[in-house]
Amino acid sequence: MNNYKKTNATLWNGRTSGNQLYLHEKIQLIDLENEELPYADATSFSILGYACDEGVKRNQGRIGAAEGPDCIRKMLSPLSNHFREYVKIIDAGDIVCNVNDLEYTQSFMANKISQLLTKKYFNIILGGGHDLAYAHYNGIKTYTPDSIIGIINLDAHFDLRKITTQGNSGTPFYQIAKESDIFKYLCLGIQQESNTKELYKTAKEYDVKFIENTHYTLSNSASIKKEIDNFASAVDYLYLTIDLDGFSSSLAPGVSAPSPMGFSLDIALKSIAWICDTKKLLSMDIVELNPKYDIDHCTARLAARLIYFIMNSISSN
Repeated sequence: MNNYKKTNATLWNGRTSGNQLYLHEKIQLIDLENEELPYADATSFSILGYACDEGVKRNQGRIGAAEGPDCIRKMLSPLSNHFREYVKIIDAGDIVCNVNDLEYTQSFMANKISQLLTKKYFNIILGGGHDLAYAHYNGIKTYTPDSIIGIINLDAHFDLRKITTQGNSGTPFYQIAKESDIFKYLCLGIQQESNTKELYKTAKEYDVKFIENTHYTLSNSASIKKEIDNFASAVDYLYLTIDLDGFSSSLAPGVSAPSPMGFSLDIALKSIAWICDTKKLLSMDIVELNPKYDIDHCTARLAARLIYFIMNSISSN
């Protein structure tokens, strides 16, 4: 079965201006399997979906994240277009998981991510479960094998679970750590209640840097910025991954593992801006949207606005 699906063009719709006043009028759909992907000759973003929640299922989470990419597209579609004319945004379709074969799906995804990076697009990957991170990192590493890649994860969880039988949405960074000569990982928003003593022990073993949610607040902006800057200075490129379950469930109810004690939007936006300012950010993803449990699409809207914020920050730098 084919693991690739071109995006349904009807997802990108809304008011028609005839002058690209809205994102759905600016977006260009590309079929990665049957069309030639042009080189990006200016600031260019590629949107690629990871329609997979097999990892969430294996991790005993609430399934439904496979529907996340299309819901985020729907919330991006009607947003106003304030990007310069030369900024290109393409939708490169979805990678889907067939017959529960997570490992093949991750390998297929990594290849597509590397392909987009080779053509000089900034990747915006829409999850899907956080098992996407293992594929995403490997795609970046294939593209730039001799570079030190720093991972910054906005999340309630370390996702450093050791593999017992198969990888899942709780194991991606452990898998990366085990396979990497140099493992650079910074977690922002970790919740003690959501991570066992064993996970903290694993984090210490691999020298993971982290800030817990009780300190990941606007009042600690100076120390958080210093942590991000210090982390960025020690790597060649940054990969940003945003797990929506890190936010308070008042902002993001539609996730696989909601929590009322998550971090706020203000410190997340500041952190993202600081990360973009390093000019080392190469690729990003946003994961764990579960539309089945969303309320008035507010989690999908949050995801869309975060993506818009990142594109605006990068294209303005």
